[in-house]
Amino acid sequence: MADKPSRALVLYGDGLARFVNPSHTHLHSLASNASCGFLSLPNAPPSESEDERIAREFAVLVDAYEAYTNPSGSTTKEEGGENFTISERFMGMKAAIVTNNPSLKSFGTRLGFSVLPNDGFIKSSKSQAELPVESVAAELLKLLGFGQTVEPRQYDLVFVHVGAGEVDVKNDQAIADDVEYPNALVGAIMNIGKPGTEISLHLHLSVVMSYGGTSEKDDVNLSFSISKDGTNSNLSKLVPHQSYTMRGEALRKDVRHHSPMLLAQWQYAVTRKDMAETFSFEDFKEHGGNLVIPADRFLHEVAFKLWKAPKYGA
Repeated sequence: MADKPSRALVLYGDGLARFVNPSHTHLHSLASNASCGFLSLPNAPPSESEDERIAREFAVLVDAYEAYTNPSGSTTKEEGGENFTISERFMGMKAAIVTNNPSLKSFGTRLGFSVLPNDGFIKSSKSQAELPVESVAAELLKLLGFGQTVEPRQYDLVFVHVGAGEVDVKNDQAIADDVEYPNALVGAIMNIGKPGTEISLHLHLSVVMSYGGTSEKDDVNLSFSISKDGTNSNLSKLVPHQSYTMRGEALRKDVRHHSPMLLAQWQYAVTRKDMAETFSFEDFKEHGGNLVIPADRFLHEVAFKLWKAPKYGA
């Protein structure tokens, strides 16, 4: 356990998981040193647009689906509504989201996130020239109070959302090219926060990659459920439900058993290293240490590292 609260950086590659390939060496290096697993999502509603999917999946990831489904309702206790804001839910947590997506900007504001445009980190405000990735990484870490020395922090948690076309919209390879951005950021962050530095001791880094719009028919090789097809019918009722299908003692009514979010988490001397060596569905399934948790529990796990929530699960 760390000697003081951590500060969390979450790099969220929205819809980019299928485009990770062997050339993305920084992502694979992270996976080989991290604790890896899956975040399960609910099934998508019929006829959902891509913009709706982006907002809904982010809402699930930060356990704010009720706020997403009630866009006209209030979000604070003071207004007589549900307790949706991140500060109220997590002991005064200060959080920011870096994104160019209009829906996430609006929804993030409702949830109490400070919203920062991705362009402000990708390009220099003076010349509009692209910033070196090392400078982008350093600016993100400064938001968490990390500089040459550990400084008073602006935020406890910073989400960086990278979706299709947000970084490069020049050609049809935009989505695949966008993986280069989080890959390079991971390399720069890991270099700045080398093991043994003050940053490495108090930075909790999560990399989340989702598959975007998907179906079980399209992604037959991305299922992580335990099949009961070969189980004796008389004994099938004795097979326990997997924990990700449960909420408390009740079964979750809507669980997608395929195409989960891929999750790798790293904090020096805090997270447990597993046997995964590459950032891939197959390696996480065979060698990941975290197995599967519901996506709506992710933020609770991160908040625990920040001393902003009790431990979820074992």
